[in-house]
Amino acid sequence: MGYTIAEKIMSAHLGGKAVASGDIIMPGVDMVFGNELGTALAIHGREEILKAGVYDRSRVAVIPDHFTPNRDVPSAELCAEVRRFAGEQGIEHYFEVGRLGIEHIILPEKGLINPGEIVVGADSHTCTGGALGALAIGTGSADFFYAMMAGEIWLRVPETVKVDLTGALPPYVTGKDVILELIGRIGIDGANYRILEFAGEGAGSLSMADRFSICNMAVEAGAKTAIFAPDDVTQAYIKPRAARPYHLYASDPDAVYRDTIHIDLTRLSPRLACPHNPGNVKPAGEVAEQRLAVDQVFIGSCTNGRIEDLRLAAELLRGRKAAPGVRLIIIPGSREVYAAALDEGLIKVFIEAQATVGPPCCGPCIGGHMGVLASGERCVSTTNRNFRGRMGSMESEVYLSGAAVAAASAVAGYIALPEGVM
Repeated sequence: MGYTIAEKIMSAHLGGKAVASGDIIMPGVDMVFGNELGTALAIHGREEILKAGVYDRSRVAVIPDHFTPNRDVPSAELCAEVRRFAGEQGIEHYFEVGRLGIEHIILPEKGLINPGEIVVGADSHTCTGGALGALAIGTGSADFFYAMMAGEIWLRVPETVKVDLTGALPPYVTGKDVILELIGRIGIDGANYRILEFAGEGAGSLSMADRFSICNMAVEAGAKTAIFAPDDVTQAYIKPRAARPYHLYASDPDAVYRDTIHIDLTRLSPRLACPHNPGNVKPAGEVAEQRLAVDQVFIGSCTNGRIEDLRLAAELLRGRKAAPGVRLIIIPGSREVYAAALDEGLIKVFIEAQATVGPPCCGPCIGGHMGVLASGERCVSTTNRNFRGRMGSMESEVYLSGAAVAAASAVAGYIALPEGVM
């Protein structure tokens, strides 16, 4: 009997001991990270334990990305607390305003998540790192604290569901549409405590940006995490970035899976997750027929704040303007993305389209700041969740899409397809 890529990674972190689904294990970890929220919750009241020091100052990262630049006094105090903690502990990878971005974007950029590693993050979208062939696991603050101090994590080995991808994506269809298609099929609890392994010849046709988006939203289907086996595309991304030696693993041909789901990429069209559930997925064309007016469009977040997303948005926005009454907010996911967008002239395109371009951070994704919704407002957003009240008022509506549909909707003034704008 063969093993999955996830089982091989866990086994390697246990000195070669074989694992099976349901086993309780305590593997070592290669990287631990938290934002200002998870880190503050973890360290508050544990000052005596913290005197022992984190397990490895080079393997812990702190990224205050949710409420920065600080939106108010409470968020400023929160960030001040984790800033002091990072200084006292001598944490090497602390990212301050002006040098930061969204944790799930900048850690891969900096080579701090690598193939074959076990990574623990105090945020549910830690699974984004699975795009690199890492076992990236989101935890609560208590497990994060333990991993940060002890360098290991408690796990029950999950079952793996294989998602077999075939074909290649049509124009204006991206990884966001792939994961929305999957969540629409299985629901927000369809992969509870399972690993989603994306494989098949279609997986090799996907860019790293597509893979990051797909793995990012695996948690919206209830998954413990998601993973792609590293290939030439992965290697091209990680080789110039990796901060540490890494190991490449792949599933055996006879690996055992809980289930297999097939998705033909060639047949996909843009998708929308309609209010108030990431699993309420419909073809974007079906929704576009209703010409639903929008008040705000947000392009950014850990799901779609990469340079590829901004390029796609710029393609739709170049020479056009956001419709009257539409607030178009674009936030690059990192300093590196922002700099690339400047160099390529994308920021100029956005400004001429009458968009507001914000500093790298999470922004309005969790209703934090820089785009909170009022009662009765409708937003098309490239973020990952659209539960009631997620981005502001409990009486607002959020439709989740990729960057192309979001940009097209900003220009049209209502939910629209890219083809309608082009």
